[in-house]
Order: sequence, then structure tokens, then C-alpha cells
Amino acid sequence: MAKQPDGLVSIKDFVRWGASRFNAEGLFFGHGADNAIDEAAQLVLSALHLQPDLPATFQDCRLTEAERGTVVELIERRLTERLPAAYLTGCAWFAGLEFAVDSHVLVPRSPIAEVIETGFHPWIAPEVIGRVLDLCTGSGCIGIAAAVWLPDAEVDLVDVSPEALSVARQNVERHGVGDRVRVLESDLFDGLHGNHYDVIVSNPPYVSRSELESLPLEYHREPRLGLLGGDDGLDLVVRILGEADRFLTDEGVLIVEVGSSAETLERRLPEVPFTWLELERGGDGVFILTREQLVESQPLVEEVLGL
Repeated sequence: MAKQPDGLVSIKDFVRWGASRFNAEGLFFGHGADNAIDEAAQLVLSALHLQPDLPATFQDCRLTEAERGTVVELIERRLTERLPAAYLTGCAWFAGLEFAVDSHVLVPRSPIAEVIETGFHPWIAPEVIGRVLDLCTGSGCIGIAAAVWLPDAEVDLVDVSPEALSVARQNVERHGVGDRVRVLESDLFDGLHGNHYDVIVSNPPYVSRSELESLPLEYHREPRLGLLGGDDGLDLVVRILGEADRFLTDEGVLIVEVGSSAETLERRLPEVPFTWLELERGGDGVFILTREQLVESQPLVEEVLGL
């Protein structure tokens, strides 16, 4: 067990100490928190089995010796193993909901959360959404959040990774949506023939090979399968564009996050009328296309695919 520092007794003492250690070591923050204080608070509160919204009046509460040991061990693991905090705590928050995570899934952080919380308005009327597909679901956070925010919708969670789908099933059970949410193993649309959706939403692998190699160590603790999108990051994105129209209802929409590969996508498909979402809470590289736009764009996408 790591040696406990002298003079630290309260919750805020350990948050300050952890943040100072993180800054001194130059850790990267980008998997839920964007600064050392929030990251340290996440780990300290998790070690104490307390929620993130702990009232400020409790920050001066003193830790027992056993609690101090647990907190210090968690802080030291974050420093030495460079694991994202969510893998150390086993949970992450997305769209106001808590999800179980492990190293088989990406840490939930997609800006699509903001779109889900509006019920996909104004891009499609929430009341007409009957079926939603979460493609490349990972932990299931996008699709499950959609099921929670749209209580009348049925949702399919699809991924190629059995290990990721195991985590998704845990989260379906956690949120009590098993009567409306299916968990399906499929390579994109391969196993979905005959299904049609009002909304297809996806956060697929979209990181290019060169970008992935340059990312901070914390990203390399996440599953490569969930990040790497081929040489230019767009292998799966272009496949989705080439097939999604056949799985959408007439008024359906496709929403996809491509992050830093947005400029590359526009260069490859300059005539496709992507609408890039402007999100109040930040986050770039999320586009939306209607089924009609996808149908009209098929010759362009097929040319890129070499069909």
C-alpha cells in the first residue's frame, strides 16, 4: 500500500493533494474531467462511496485511516498506470446518467449527449421517434440515454465486440430499460436486415492511425477497436454513410460523431450536404443527414467506396 502523506485529514485536503500530484506529473485530462481538481474529486469521492454532488458542507469531513489508505492508493494508481479515472472507479456519467465502464469500452464523453437530452429536437420531433439504433454502442451509453430521455422509444444497441456488449447489458439492467432495449452483436448493419429506425446515432471509431499514435497515454488504455478508424479514420464512417439509408424510415435521420476527422470527411465527400451541429456545451465534429440526403448522396459515397 502507498505511503500516506502527513497532514491530510479532510476530503478537500485529499482533493487538493491529488490535484497537485496530477499537475506536477503532467497528467492528461479528457475522459470526463478537463482539469486536475475535478479529476481528483472524482477519485476521492468514489473511494468514499459518495456522489459527485456532495454538498460543500461535507468537504471538511475527516477521513478514517482506512479511507485515507483507499484514497491514496487510487490517486497513486492514476499517476503510475495512467488509466482514465473512469476505469479506476468503474463508472462514468453521460447525459445525466451513471454508467458502468471497464477497459473493454471507451469512456463515455460524446457531445451527442446534449442532442439526446433534447429528444433529438429540432432535427426530428421527439413524439414521432419509435425506434432508435445506437451503432458502435460500446458501453451502451448513447442508446440507453436515448431510451431514458425518450420513454416510449425502442432502442437497439449494436457492436461487434462481445466484451463491449457485456458491459452494455450491465447498463441496460442498471437503468431498468430491458423491456425496450435490445443488445445485438453485429458488424455495423450486417445483422440488422429488415429493421428500420427513426434515428440512427453513432459514435464509431474515427481516429486516424497517425493521430492515434500521437495521443496521450490515457487514450492507449482504451480499446484500440473503439478508436482506430483506419489510415484516415473514416473506414467505418464511409461504410455507415453507404448503408444507413436502407435502415432509416422515410423521415429518419442519421447522427454521427467524427470528431477530429471532420475536415478529412469533407475533403473526401465535398458534395455531401453535412449539417454540422453547434452544441452549447462544446464538442465538434457531429453531423446530421436526413434519409433523403443520404439517398441523393449514394453515388458519391459509392464512388469513394469503389462500388
